[in-house]
Amino acid sequence: MNIEQAKRRSAPVNLQDASTFDYRAVLRPGDHIAWPQGTGEPVGLTRALMDQGGTLPPATLVVGMVTSKTMSHANVERFDYLALNGAGGARRAVALSGGRVIPGHVSQLPALIGTRRIPVDVALVRVRPTEDPDVFSLGVMVDFVHELIDAARVVVAEFDERMPLTAHDALIPRARITHLTRADQPEPAIPDPEPSEVDRQVARNVANLIPDRATVQFGVGSMPVAVCGALRAHKDLGLHSGVISDVAVDLIEAGVVTNLYKGIDVGLTVTGGLFGTKRLNDYADRNPALAMRRAIHTHSAATLLQLQALHTINSAVAIDLSGQVNSEVAGGRYVGAVGGQVDYVRGGRLSPNGRSIMAMASTTPDGKHSKIVASLAAGQPVTTARSDIDLVVTEHGVADLWGRDLHARAEALIAIAHPAFRDQLARDFEQTIS
Repeated sequence: MNIEQAKRRSAPVNLQDASTFDYRAVLRPGDHIAWPQGTGEPVGLTRALMDQGGTLPPATLVVGMVTSKTMSHANVERFDYLALNGAGGARRAVALSGGRVIPGHVSQLPALIGTRRIPVDVALVRVRPTEDPDVFSLGVMVDFVHELIDAARVVVAEFDERMPLTAHDALIPRARITHLTRADQPEPAIPDPEPSEVDRQVARNVANLIPDRATVQFGVGSMPVAVCGALRAHKDLGLHSGVISDVAVDLIEAGVVTNLYKGIDVGLTVTGGLFGTKRLNDYADRNPALAMRRAIHTHSAATLLQLQALHTINSAVAIDLSGQVNSEVAGGRYVGAVGGQVDYVRGGRLSPNGRSIMAMASTTPDGKHSKIVASLAAGQPVTTARSDIDLVVTEHGVADLWGRDLHARAEALIAIAHPAFRDQLARDFEQTIS
């Protein structure tokens, strides 16, 4: 089906409201229930699941990044959890599960789900109509949603015409849906946060590293918003990312992103998910210049090495003087995930003329703690290994760590730490090598 031919179709009549769906008819004891992340969450169905929590057989929820209020429901403690992420509402799942977090790269998740290393018995999804009555569109999220659907015994969908009509990997056969319900809750949306002045200072340093005609990858949050603002004077950038937010539309409409020199997917903005609001959804609706692609494409090394001058931009909770990065745990709590960071860090180095950029403020928001540390604290994971690290950027400058020895790395990182912590970092490093 060509996206240009797609038209809105009327919703099927007599559909049950999603928030009244009866899970007792489909659940078996020990089932694992999963749904897409962020804006892909069918909030009517997840609300019904929580409402009925006290009446259902034992079940485990497989939870990615949650941006709704689902995890604040009173019945949330009646389920077991496997967590793929620790951000947003998923922090509650991590706490309730006793830390049952799966530290997998996004590129690994399709195979982990397909082989039932991560079991999925019931999948909850959002869908909207296409011109073809036998085909639905997943609209806003495709990353590893196909794998959830393929693995599940039961697929329950919310029919939601508010979503943008997207094609490419967003299309699924209607026959794969076991139960179809009508969306009856507010549409999930993720507004862009306002960057801080420090974010903007870091972003200006990042933008100076990115040449015209490069392909860029960035996630969501205040730092990516700041980076996009700093790229407004650039020309002919390409965009390839796991998720994009409203700020990506700013760059596209300003003519900064043209996708003309990507090497592959020329002319297309490629993403696995739309983490935004109506502004992003309106841009995506029936737009042939936007390609919704699965994680097996967006995060694949085979894909990333074909992109020209790929510059990947990620963030860190902390980085030690050898270059080890923690992007998952802060203050003893999960705040993120392995996610796609390592896929893209390595992809930036695989790409011809590409680079990998780790962008972060030099201190915690209160200024009391340096995010550049002598060594990662006990209990802090290594998300990105020091053997993979490339460029590190703070508001104080750039440290180029690629191929440098441990002494040179420490010197470069201390130079871009906050001045209040540099002397202590130098003393700490001297103690580690003495």
